[in-house]
Amino acid sequence: MITVIAGTNREGSNTLKVAKTVATMHRELGVEVKLVDLAGLPSALLSPGAYAEKPEGFTEAFQKPVLDADGVVIVTPEYNGGFPGVLKLFIDMLPFPESFEKRPTAYIGLSAGASGALRPVEQLQMIFGYRNAFNFNKRVFMPGIGDLLDESGAIKDDALRGRLREQAKDFQEFVAALRPVREGGAHG
Repeated sequence: MITVIAGTNREGSNTLKVAKTVATMHRELGVEVKLVDLAGLPSALLSPGAYAEKPEGFTEAFQKPVLDADGVVIVTPEYNGGFPGVLKLFIDMLPFPESFEKRPTAYIGLSAGASGALRPVEQLQMIFGYRNAFNFNKRVFMPGIGDLLDESGAIKDDALRGRLREQAKDFQEFVAALRPVREGGAHG
């Protein structure tokens, strides 16, 4: 199973639109997909007590899709030169180390500006490297996101859709190749 995380809680976000497209691409390649939309995070997650006792609904709707995933795809926007704080809070609330230990992780960045969220993706790669995830380095960047989506949220650019499909296909191969390592059958 692949879990796709829409890395913002902004209502009506382009990030969620792209995440839905990516989830569909993975499904079309024949794998089960869970879409995690951070807009649904319980507000009680901001309570200092949430580190010790997770709010109702968090474990089933947010933690379980990560822990059950063979691989994780993170779709992140760029906010002020970094990724959204809610994505960091989400990562911090997941169990350590098992949430990302030896878990293949792919990245898609989008921004209104010219970088396509290069900085946020690189920041996430450092964090996930620290968490001992297997970073998949075929990243996709989507600069000028406002011009890339039509009114319905569909990606207008054929070449970009092709890059996203290629990333999905190659990521699934990466996940499959690492399955023995994740399951402890190979040295890693």
